Amino acid sequence: LGGEHSITPPLVAAAAAKYPGLHVLQIDAHADLRDSYMGTRHNHACAMRRSLEYAPVTQVGIRSMSTEEARQAPGLKTRIFYDHSMRQDPRWIDRVVETLGDPVYITIDVDGLDPAIMPATGTPEPGGLSWYEALTLLRATSSIRTVRACDVVELSPLPGLLAPNFLCSKLIYKMLTYKYGPELR
Repeated sequence: LGGEHSITPPLVAAAAAKYPGLHVLQIDAHADLRDSYMGTRHNHACAMRRSLEYAPVTQVGIRSMSTEEARQAPGLKTRIFYDHSMRQDPRWIDRVVETLGDPVYITIDVDGLDPAIMPATGTPEPGGLSWYEALTLLRATSSIRTVRACDVVELSPLPGLLAPNFLCSKLIYKMLTYKYGPELR
């Protein structure tokens, strides 16, 4: 659990060292594929570019990227499900899970969710996954693939507005339930 998305690449590196063949599932509004940003390669805008050094990445809900990222993305080990078009395929969740190998690291930047339910983030974008789309994707991933690690980042609490904080807590609870719930039965 972290603040901004630059915490993810070292965590992916550690998971990839422990779990060969690791794939990353990213839920995010932004591609985060810049090679460098603001003078550093270790910036939140570079998180997936650095993660690609350790594992292929499937990106879901993407609705913002720079010209540089758009130009370079086709040559990278990533599969992008753009928010504006992914739902045109009624089996989009199945398609996402099919792109993933086993095991999986899940990274969720909360701006990947619709800002109507997640306004408490530093870089909100119109569109995004609904609560139930996110849960359906996470449940499908956990039931078909072996999830080994995850993170939830970019919550920027708003004074007096507790619902986004609760949403993040509930999201983490759901991911843990999908992972460990079947083992407890």
